[in-house]
Amino acid sequence: MSYTSVIAPQDLLPRLTDPAWVVIDCRFDLKSPNWGAAAFLDGHLPGAQYAHLDHDLAGQVLPGITGRHPLPKIDTMAARLAAWGIGDETQVVVYDTAGGAFAARLWWMLRWLGHPQVAVLDGGLQLWQALGYPLETGQERPRPAAFFTPHADRSSWLSSEQVDALRADPASRLIDARAPERYAGAVEPIDPVAGHIPGALNRFHGMNLTAEGRFKSPELLRSEFTALLGDTPPDQMAAYCGSGVTSCHHLLAMEYAGFGTVPLGGAKLYAGSWSEWITDGNRPIAK
Repeated sequence: MSYTSVIAPQDLLPRLTDPAWVVIDCRFDLKSPNWGAAAFLDGHLPGAQYAHLDHDLAGQVLPGITGRHPLPKIDTMAARLAAWGIGDETQVVVYDTAGGAFAARLWWMLRWLGHPQVAVLDGGLQLWQALGYPLETGQERPRPAAFFTPHADRSSWLSSEQVDALRADPASRLIDARAPERYAGAVEPIDPVAGHIPGALNRFHGMNLTAEGRFKSPELLRSEFTALLGDTPPDQMAAYCGSGVTSCHHLLAMEYAGFGTVPLGGAKLYAGSWSEWITDGNRPIAK
């Protein structure tokens, strides 16, 4: 059995020593980029590897052209995955302490590269610790390098030009995953311009979770997304956020709810997101 969306801690625990499984710690803090790596040394799931959002899960930022976390080159990402011990048949589990907000980025990237055997740990590190499950400290344990074959699905993500066309199509839906106050343009703590892409609807990615930080049931998520999207099919929907990270949480939640996302024609990611949209002053902005 492979896990392709969300996995419970009790299902991961007995597989920590399975060489066919790889666990990746994706903890990160946008305001303190080195925090996650330091926290990893203080305690992480046994055998886990660490993925840094800026260094491992994003490519080179080109000022005035890309957003804050552009997609890396395919060959570069494939080499990084192989170095973590992820091969073509490996089951991957990713986690963080933000309800999956950062882990979902790596989940989506693996799906984009044609590797569906990846799941986000439900409840993250907090639930793992609350259950009394083990941690280890210090550096990553070396793993034998694997061979990862990327099969990138270009249709999984949209360019700014494609988003501009999609938002003007009444049969499509564009979803902004940022907090309501950022969507409204009332505040903007990260990017130099406030507001949202005209025509976009708002659903904060945190709405996919319960008050305890676990994913809502698939049935409830399906009901909520159906209310948001109406009759719009998943392949006519795209999600964005500040830089293409937390918007992946919506695509994960939709996969968990049974909509189907990536690959093969599901909901799309606007990879550049708001931070790329605003690099062109001619693109419209709404508040």
